[in-house]
Amino acid sequence: MKKAALGALAILAVLSLAAWAVDISGTWEMSSPGRDGAMMTRDITIVQEGNKIKVTMPGRPGGDPITGEGTLEGNAIEWKIVRQGPQGEMVMTYKGTVDGNTMKGTTMRMDQEVEWTAKKK
Repeated sequence: MKKAALGALAILAVLSLAAWAVDISGTWEMSSPGRDGAMMTRDITIVQEGNKIKVTMPGRPGGDPITGEGTLEGNAIEWKIVRQGPQGEMVMTYKGTVDGNTMKGTTMRMDQEVEWTAKKK
C-alpha cells in the first residue's frame, strides 16, 4: 500500500515538473484580422517566470509598445493589455492555448470576438 502511494506521488511530481518545464519565453509571430478583415501579423515578446508572463505587443503605428501581464496554467494562456484610445482606456484580454511552438485563442475587440494565432520564432 505504501509503495503504491509513493509511486503515485512520484508520478504526480514528475507530471508537475513537466508542466513547469513549458517555456514560452521568446518572440512570437502573432496573426489576427485587422479592422478591415485583412490578416495582420506582428511580433510579440513573452517573458515567463514560473506561471507568470509579461507580454510586449506593438502599440499604435509610431507609438510605444504595450506591455501586459498574465498567466500560463498547463497549456492555457491568458494576458491583459490596456490601450488608450479616443474614447479612453480599453482593456483587452487575450485567452488561448499553447501547443508546442504554436498558440491560438481569442480576444474581444469592440464587442466582437476576434481569433488570433501565434508561432514561435
